[in-house]
Amino acid sequence: MNTLASFELDFPAWYSDVVRRAELAEHSAVRGSMVIRPYGYAIWELLQRELDDRIKATGHENVYFPLLIPQSVLAREGDLVEGFAPEVAVVTEAGGSVLDEPLVVRPTSEATIWSTYARWIQSYRDLPLLYNQWANAVRWELRPRLFLRTTEFLWQEGHTAHETAAEAIAESLTILHRVYADVQESVLAMPVLPGRKSASERFPGARETFTTEAMMRDRKALQAATSHYLGDEFARAYGVSYTGRDGAQHHPYAASWGASSRLVGGVVMSHGDSRGLKLPPAVAPHQVVIVPITPERSEVAEAAAAMAAELRDAGVRVKLDERQHVRPGAKFFEWELKGVPARLEVGVRDLAGGHVTLVRRDGDVREEVPRDAVPARIDDVLREIQGGLLADARSFRDRHTRRIAEREEMMGFLSEAQGFAVTAWCGSAECEATVKAETSATIRCLTLEPEDPGGPCPVCGQPGTELATWGQAY
Repeated sequence: MNTLASFELDFPAWYSDVVRRAELAEHSAVRGSMVIRPYGYAIWELLQRELDDRIKATGHENVYFPLLIPQSVLAREGDLVEGFAPEVAVVTEAGGSVLDEPLVVRPTSEATIWSTYARWIQSYRDLPLLYNQWANAVRWELRPRLFLRTTEFLWQEGHTAHETAAEAIAESLTILHRVYADVQESVLAMPVLPGRKSASERFPGARETFTTEAMMRDRKALQAATSHYLGDEFARAYGVSYTGRDGAQHHPYAASWGASSRLVGGVVMSHGDSRGLKLPPAVAPHQVVIVPITPERSEVAEAAAAMAAELRDAGVRVKLDERQHVRPGAKFFEWELKGVPARLEVGVRDLAGGHVTLVRRDGDVREEVPRDAVPARIDDVLREIQGGLLADARSFRDRHTRRIAEREEMMGFLSEAQGFAVTAWCGSAECEATVKAETSATIRCLTLEPEDPGGPCPVCGQPGTELATWGQAY
């Protein structure tokens, strides 16, 4: 059994090893694109289901828009799309001939959706439009990494239209809290900081970008999801207007929001250890693996199969590993690497004693469980693991978050990627750029509501106007 790269000493190599050897994904023939393998896609499906349920519960419907966008349609955004220009892929030939007009491969869908909304929105009675789509997107990444930054990725993107700015802002915050933060914490066991982006970190064309930021086990930040208040600029760019309640013409206000397959990478980096993955039960393709110690013995095989059926009837996702050509030790190594939350071992001695052996992935504890108590005990254990992973990740984040008032301490802390630095900030883009140039760190988020920063900006010494959380990020 080959060991993984060191979790403590070479976290990037450890991450790549785990993604590959746990059979989550692998690189494709196109640079920066990935093949998501069945085990990795099963995690995405479970996560997608949790997001989709919450999106629909907040009153949204799913739609689908085309992958290809006429270049002239995208160009109507003008300055709004400038931030995406270096990442856009363009199709210039198809069907054996040069296209009359180049087609842009979707980097995001504001252009095609708002050009369509121009036909759908005529009156205030048509509002709000609350739509979401599950799709892929393409952004030409210079430094790709499986799941975290890939040229093509899977995501959902919501695009909504509203009568008032207040409604659009409320929409953005509802999605941030009731969909994204809820799924990330209660499903992925990944604690997040909700906040606002600084002007330099906002989505292109957004008046306000809201974000959820998580800390990975190398103490770097992961932008887990974003929600944007877009004002009425996109409506103006695409000629979307409607007759209001006052009989006059108005432009609707927009919100957009998205979460992607990078969350699968976030799960890996939030909960792993030197043995591989530790999956939260809520997104584990197999919540329990049953390993018959002597699968060739009929009584053992029958008991294991009966236990698997019983757990499935109780709603547990179970993998029965009946492979006879693989030794039990190799099976244990494989399922620990893949992060299965709980393992049940069944052998001749276990049957004779009327129990099975339970091993939890979140620790080295082994316990004997009476055979008739297995379903109830598994139910308890899965809940304990789910809650324990969240508590452990939150404790890790809190231990590596420091309130800092002095410039030298701030720069040293951020240069060494020691975690999140919370400081006063004067609001100056120059100070923000200085920190980035010296440390590679950025403002991960500002507080949702401006707070008294309690002192001067440590970069320039001017009075602080915001409380900022800084960190190096993926």
